[in-house]
Amino acid sequence: MTDPFPEGFLWGAATSAYQVEGATREDGRGESVWDRFAHTPGAVAGGDTADVACDHYRRWPADVRLMAALGLSAYRFSVAWPRLFPDGTGPVNRAGLDHYDRLVDALLAHRITPVVTLYHWDLPQALQDRGGWRNRDVVDRFADYADTCFAAYGDRVTWWVTQNEPWIVGVLGHLRGLHAPGERDLAGAVRVMHHLLLGHGRAVQALRARGSGGRAGVAFSLFPHVPASEAAEDVEAAHGSDGYVNRWFLDPVLRGRYPEDMCRRYEDLAGPLAAVRPGDLEIIGAGADFVGVNYYTPRVVRAAPESEPFGWEVVPAPDGTAVTDLGWRIAPDALIGLLLRLRDDYGDVPVLVTENGAAFGDEPDAGGRVRDRRRVRFLHDHLAAVRAAIDRGVPVVGYLHWSLLDNFEWAMGYTPRFGLVHVDYRTQARTLKDSARYYARVIAANTVLPVDGDTDE
Repeated sequence: MTDPFPEGFLWGAATSAYQVEGATREDGRGESVWDRFAHTPGAVAGGDTADVACDHYRRWPADVRLMAALGLSAYRFSVAWPRLFPDGTGPVNRAGLDHYDRLVDALLAHRITPVVTLYHWDLPQALQDRGGWRNRDVVDRFADYADTCFAAYGDRVTWWVTQNEPWIVGVLGHLRGLHAPGERDLAGAVRVMHHLLLGHGRAVQALRARGSGGRAGVAFSLFPHVPASEAAEDVEAAHGSDGYVNRWFLDPVLRGRYPEDMCRRYEDLAGPLAAVRPGDLEIIGAGADFVGVNYYTPRVVRAAPESEPFGWEVVPAPDGTAVTDLGWRIAPDALIGLLLRLRDDYGDVPVLVTENGAAFGDEPDAGGRVRDRRRVRFLHDHLAAVRAAIDRGVPVVGYLHWSLLDNFEWAMGYTPRFGLVHVDYRTQARTLKDSARYYARVIAANTVLPVDGDTDE
């Protein structure tokens, strides 16, 4: 057993609207880019869509009671932009607004702090038809949408995530074409990433203007970088990849500037950074009350001059390495290093672990029990890493496990299971996994508990 976590530490779990809600055509909700993408043949593994997902839109009262039974003190969820504005703009859809109003009230009634994500990838398709995040006008539409949320819920919601993983949106959605909207253009991706960050800044300005005292930050997808060898070219490749994945987002939000080496790299490969206009960086750097950390795995990088477009590649985990069902390296010590790096490079900004989890496909046994011992161990080791970082002075204020529920995992469909709670997608039955029971005991004790024996009750 380690020392207790700080008083008021947020113990929670996370989901996103498109991955769990379903009900994609109900109560006036508009089409999102992911609705369009998931219904494109070949876009998602197995032809899966999130039309039903976990049916959380209807089942949220029972799911909130489940959270309360686990002792969660925080729940991170996203508002579906197309539920509030079916066309991305125009009159607000009252049914959508009221849905999240009821959810927020229910969470608070169970003493669960809402952590609300404004953008978790479900851009209204009507805005995509006008250029999506490549079109600077969408930044204005996002600011309007964000301010609508602040006006509706800001009297009760104090934690706001403006953007979830802008790197993933830019790279998988607009460079690699693996996520919605399925584009493949480096210059477009760079423009998109800038507009996402500009949207963050505009949302922060809107929140500040309301004077509600709410806190806002970005949930960054952060990957510690390790060179594949001590060779100079591998060290340089790892540094470049770190700029591409991490610094390109952290630096403008927390320092008010883009890293110079990445500016040169993008200008060489994609042309002038015309999307960055005078005053933009002052808006992007307007404020981050916390750093949201989505951590899953490190990137081991080597130079690969033939690899487009950057000349590096990620090295797969060798045989014998501890990995998840997706082949991602399990490296809790890398989380310690990441949290220390954030403190050392960007100061004492509070850190909220907004996502951390693993895909393990354990199913209920004959007695209906889900014995996901690998996730129990994963939880233990990563919580111990967070505690170690706190002991070394990093101001970590909470940990939100990904995910509360097994859900629709984007282009991978329903095969990967990240949940603390098993979902039978045919019946929608929820089953607490052993990891959920272990996590509940950790929360009750406010400290990391030993694993041995914890899952054998």
